[in-house]
Amino acid sequence: MSAQQPARNGRGRSGVFRTKTVEQSIQDTEEPEHTLRRDLSALDLTVFGVGVVIGTGIFVLTGKVAKENAGPSVALAFVLAGVACALAALCYAEFASTVPVAGSAYTFSYASLGELPAWIIGWDLILELALGCAVVAVGWSSYIRSLLDNAGWHLPGVLTGSHHGTLGFDLLACILVLVLTGILVAGMKLSSRVTTVVVGVKVTVVLLVIIAGAFFINGANYHPFVPPSKGTEGGSGLAAPLIQLMFGFTPANYGVMGIFAAAAVVFFAFIGFDIVATAAEETRNPQRDVPRGILGSLAICTLLYVAVSVVVTGMEKYTDLSTEAPLADAFKAVGHPVWAGVISFGAAVGLVSVCMILLLGQSRVFFAMSRDGLLPRFFSTVHPRFGTPHRSTILLGVVVAIVAGFTSIDVLAELVNIGTLFAFVVVAVGVVILRRMRPDLPRAFRTPFVPAVPVLSVLGSLWLMLNLPAETWVRFAIWMAIGVVLYFVHGRRNSRLNVR
Repeated sequence: MSAQQPARNGRGRSGVFRTKTVEQSIQDTEEPEHTLRRDLSALDLTVFGVGVVIGTGIFVLTGKVAKENAGPSVALAFVLAGVACALAALCYAEFASTVPVAGSAYTFSYASLGELPAWIIGWDLILELALGCAVVAVGWSSYIRSLLDNAGWHLPGVLTGSHHGTLGFDLLACILVLVLTGILVAGMKLSSRVTTVVVGVKVTVVLLVIIAGAFFINGANYHPFVPPSKGTEGGSGLAAPLIQLMFGFTPANYGVMGIFAAAAVVFFAFIGFDIVATAAEETRNPQRDVPRGILGSLAICTLLYVAVSVVVTGMEKYTDLSTEAPLADAFKAVGHPVWAGVISFGAAVGLVSVCMILLLGQSRVFFAMSRDGLLPRFFSTVHPRFGTPHRSTILLGVVVAIVAGFTSIDVLAELVNIGTLFAFVVVAVGVVILRRMRPDLPRAFRTPFVPAVPVLSVLGSLWLMLNLPAETWVRFAIWMAIGVVLYFVHGRRNSRLNVR
């Protein structure tokens, strides 16, 4: 590779679409005051992936979608959703092995699409991960309050959060975020150890539920495996899916189309595996271990989801499943209510790891943007002892703790979904562009069948985005507009590429 090649392929662009070469991105990680400590292995990354993907959804979403969308064939819906995620995961794996730098989709976009698209995706990821962490913390708080109530301990209503229009402060959610922020500041190795223990407990509970439930399966409950198709009524106004407003299309439940409709719903149970890519800079051998961590965690989570869906639809007829706690209620229906308590315990423990890893991913994206000058450089200095981006971690931890304390989760979850899908689209497009711009780059992992796999990933993500309510698109557009304004006010002028 000639010395001129990176310049021709990278910084040859100007203005808001100037790109940061892969070589420069890697070189910036070697500056002493901005260097993250490399402590993670492929196993650590796999644990992170499983830790963030497996949450309460495995105990709730499996039965809910079986009853409302697909019947026993929900297992096939999880397979389809897993395949759709695998397409995106293959794209992430190539980028993470080629550009082993913190920031995930933001860093990948900077190397392929340009500075303004990179800023937009970074701004999107900050929203996605912050709101995701707040939502998870609030969910964890509700589980803990339920367990405390069972023990006869009751928090004052004003400290249980905002409910039904009444303003309150969710003390437990706030405390959880602040404690996890302290653990993340104290070092990546400590964070990975805590996550390993929590994920071990969570997966053990899931496996126990699967094994115990298998003894109560009634084969008659699987018939019909694919129930007859049934039309559904669409929403109205901004509450309707965007695809309905654009094309008048309304989805059907059950039947073959019901399986695809269910796949669109359960896809969101897989969200989070991309967080593994944000830890590439803190991995000892990122070219080898990051692809293993991304694809390995996705495979494990898909197997667990399919197994749970097979068990819950075999224990109880899909038409009789509850939509709030289907797996717990299924155990009650067969005369074993004690398992409901085990499931609640597993969900509460599991949400701790989800919250921690979302905080981790958010702080790394913020750190990468700060190191590039698009956000204040003050936040890009690492702790001299712990080797972590302590300033960005503390700032974001405090903000998320406040948001979790005062927020209601009804609207925020869908913003997390659209933000994630948008990142999937950008990464898939970026793989194709960087293949054209820099065919000379060494790639430890190569996405197979390019451009077919990235194109399929883009189409799958766009289809799922179109199935989200129009009002979610409006809120997302407002957040993106604010980000573009901030870029032109601060980021463009202070960008390190501009200074250079």
